[in-house]
Amino acid sequence: MPDRAVAAIDCGTNSTRLLIADRDGHPLERLMKITRLGQGVDRRRFLDPQAIDRTLGVLTRYRAAMDRHGVGQVRMTATSAARDASNHDDFFSAATAVVGVAPELLSGEEEGRLSFAGATAGLPADGVDSGLYLVADIGGGSTELAVGPVGGSGHPSEARSAPLAICSLDVGCVRITERYLHGDPPAADELAAATRRVERLLVEASAEQPVLAAADHLIGLAGTVAALAALDQGLVGYERAAVHHYRLRREAVDGLLETLASESVATRLARPSMEAARADVIVGGAIVLSALLRHFRLAWCLTSEADILDGLVMSLLRPDL
Repeated sequence: MPDRAVAAIDCGTNSTRLLIADRDGHPLERLMKITRLGQGVDRRRFLDPQAIDRTLGVLTRYRAAMDRHGVGQVRMTATSAARDASNHDDFFSAATAVVGVAPELLSGEEEGRLSFAGATAGLPADGVDSGLYLVADIGGGSTELAVGPVGGSGHPSEARSAPLAICSLDVGCVRITERYLHGDPPAADELAAATRRVERLLVEASAEQPVLAAADHLIGLAGTVAALAALDQGLVGYERAAVHHYRLRREAVDGLLETLASESVATRLARPSMEAARADVIVGGAIVLSALLRHFRLAWCLTSEADILDGLVMSLLRPDL
């Protein structure tokens, strides 16, 4: 039956991801591949043809997966790298031909809203604490922050509360690495410059949206947070059940940042849970997470594997959201 499933694709700066779900919003298949679509975009403002080809190859495999599940509705989005690239139309035309739907170029605010929806809908209905939740989606090119209360039943197709404020920071694991972290391992002055940049943006965001500072809890999304949660637990390979809703404490993040920043990429690669294509940018992402916890004076981060993809699926099942 052609409409028995829906799908969401996120073409991010660092990774290209797919979520296929049934009509009740329950996941049928999740796929992720690091394609580094945003390679060099921060400097050249141009999508590299090889990065486009890598991403199109993955999208071809995703189209086949969607066909196997009989997917009817699809939303495909592009975020920071495409926003910054002067030639994003070249990628959009080719991606449309492969997938069958045109990519949507999301603003930072739209990205933050969908990430908040996906992350908070993934919380168990009986496990939600009171207070405001700050959802931080640490991507390759940007970091989206959205803060608000959490309510609702917890069913994946039902809405929770909308965020009170959303902002997008022009920093992510790839952008920070390409702009500041040139050494292997990075030098102390490179790490200090990257940290200052993130801290300055957080101060500006808090001044513009004071409600951010009222957050009681932090939910961290995307590959950096998942990788740090896996490293903190000493996992061998990826285990979604062990990573999803793991409490990653601030001292653990700071310790991992210090250790990883002192290692070469080759040494990081030797860690059992480290993805090969993430080893070179994990320090940049860890700088962002560490700065977030410190700036907002939060003791821990709740790792969430439910994110913008889940928000996109919800929007297909509930067009009124």
